Amino acid sequence: MRSRARVGWKGCGTSLVTPFDERGRLDLDAIARLVDWQIDQGISFLVTCAATGESATISGEERKAITVTVVQAARGRVPVLAGAGGNHTAKAAFWARDAHKAGADGILSVTPDSRPSIEGLFRHFSAIADATDLPIVVSNVPSRTSTDLSVEAVLRLAEIPNVVGIKESSVDFSKIAHLASEMPEDFRLFAGNDTTALAMLGLGAQGLMSDASNEIPAEMTAAVKAALEGEWAEARRLWKKYFGVMEMNALEPSPGPVKCALALMKRCGETARLPAVAVGADTRKRIESVLSGLKLLPKKKG
Repeated sequence: MRSRARVGWKGCGTSLVTPFDERGRLDLDAIARLVDWQIDQGISFLVTCAATGESATISGEERKAITVTVVQAARGRVPVLAGAGGNHTAKAAFWARDAHKAGADGILSVTPDSRPSIEGLFRHFSAIADATDLPIVVSNVPSRTSTDLSVEAVLRLAEIPNVVGIKESSVDFSKIAHLASEMPEDFRLFAGNDTTALAMLGLGAQGLMSDASNEIPAEMTAAVKAALEGEWAEARRLWKKYFGVMEMNALEPSPGPVKCALALMKRCGETARLPAVAVGADTRKRIESVLSGLKLLPKKKG
């Protein structure tokens, strides 16, 4: 049996939005600009074509174009993980193979929402792993898939050599503590919720895959770094200061609030693909207020 692939990924990574133009087409120039800004701000790694990137409404060819754009813009400065998961095992395997060809450093693969058995999960992720030599991080998002991976399921998936870690978005901290104590030493645990990430870092997570770092990459990177270095007072101070950004991103379904904020910050357009829509007027006012309070909005001319 092959030994597990080893990766050194840690810190704060951004689950990138996917910018579209006003007609709903990919805005690859905006994607490249976002990548440059994120890296200049010190982000540790980037995740493309995940839920925040509207993965459910982008085609296979668009996935490949997005990943190629992100990889080329990153120029090896940070690792790039590409989303490739879901209910359709064959499609997920194909997308993983495409991401490999596009130059991605790894795969983030969300669990199916068809509620398969542990054996079904094992075979699903084994098929994806057989399609690529890239390291795979499994994404457990109970709020989206209606299934929360058990410790037993995660440990079984950890037997697959390519599967190197899990992005854990559950809020069952008893389960997460159990997982952290049982998982292999070389298995990576990433927080998947901004608001509860500090607790997961305290339980031994090596990093965070963040939505809020779309808007505040330097600040979220600093907060995660402080926690990983045991500077808990500083980590708590930063979490408290920027908690409003984390909360505002949940005011309406993702990625509406994040795209609204980025549009207000003049980073990219706000267009989303149905069934995702732009936020309502009240939410927009609240987002603008949070950003203004933190001096994150560009200065008005004149």
